[in-house]
Amino acid sequence: MTEIAVGDVAPAFSLPASGGRTVSSEGLKGRPYLLYFYPKADTSGCTVQALGMEEALPELGKLGLEVIGISPDPMKAIEKFAAKQSLTFPLASDAEKQVAEAYGTWVEKSMYGRKYMGMERSSFLVDREGRIAAIWRKVKPADHARQVMEAASRL
Repeated sequence: MTEIAVGDVAPAFSLPASGGRTVSSEGLKGRPYLLYFYPKADTSGCTVQALGMEEALPELGKLGLEVIGISPDPMKAIEKFAAKQSLTFPLASDAEKQVAEAYGTWVEKSMYGRKYMGMERSSFLVDREGRIAAIWRKVKPADHARQVMEAASRL
């Protein structure tokens, strides 16, 4: 597993995203952004987290922060989730899990004694220089937008 630390250069990425968009580190150059990795579109925790981010967008926008959600879901499921919840920020599909691997969020999980690979709910705040400014592991969906706002206001 890749271990990323605050101050590291953020791994490069380019992914298909909701609304027919493509999101990439190249396209975000010179702007701060938040990559948040979530396990599965249209599940309760992921919905709470996404709606919290959507609600925070006006404030985050004032700070110049772009928000991108990433899951291993196929684009069809992501588009359906984005439309159902009226999400305006891009939700990206990392079906090959390459970006998740680069950020160390594709991890071994365990439920009821069964081990499996899955997406760790984690976020990475990237500054204007393309460096990791903050990391949140095992995010609590309800608190996350507030934590991101506090950290982004210090960029």
